[in-house]
Amino acid sequence: MAEEKPKEKAPTEVEKKEEKIEKEEKKEEVVEEKKPKEKIEEKKEKKVEVPEKFKKLVKEIEGLSVLDLAELVKVLEKRFGVTAAPQVAISQAATAPGASAAPEKSIFNIELKEVGAKKIEVIKTVRDISQKGLKDAKDIVDAVEKEPQIVKENVKKEEAEEIKKKLEAAGAKVELK
Repeated sequence: MAEEKPKEKAPTEVEKKEEKIEKEEKKEEVVEEKKPKEKIEEKKEKKVEVPEKFKKLVKEIEGLSVLDLAELVKVLEKRFGVTAAPQVAISQAATAPGASAAPEKSIFNIELKEVGAKKIEVIKTVRDISQKGLKDAKDIVDAVEKEPQIVKENVKKEEAEEIKKKLEAAGAKVELK
């Protein structure tokens, strides 16, 4: 009887990615030898060091497809109540002493503060604005008694002012934030 050798298991996607990264790093090292020292130092500064406790997680994330990463981001946003929107850099001119006032706000959230005497009119208006059903609009208007409610978010200035006029015409008190 001949001895059977154990079969080698096929490399996983993560292992394939690691192997590919190692090959690319070796190629970079060869290219870096040809570059001046200044460029090599710049290249080293751009590399991100991953703490030991996160290395396994980072390797798993590297193995995900773009669609899987997008889905993961959405799940994390919902789970922790955060958004992964990039931060907007503030221009230096706005922070300089003697600079003019901050730029005018162009996106608003419409907040319903008070309903007033014409509750039914306000409900109809909220329904038209929010494109929600009658029950949802009524729930929003009823909740105003406890605390102000957002009727619509991220609205351009012109549309926000128009919506505010409609709600005020129905007897409600509105604030644009």
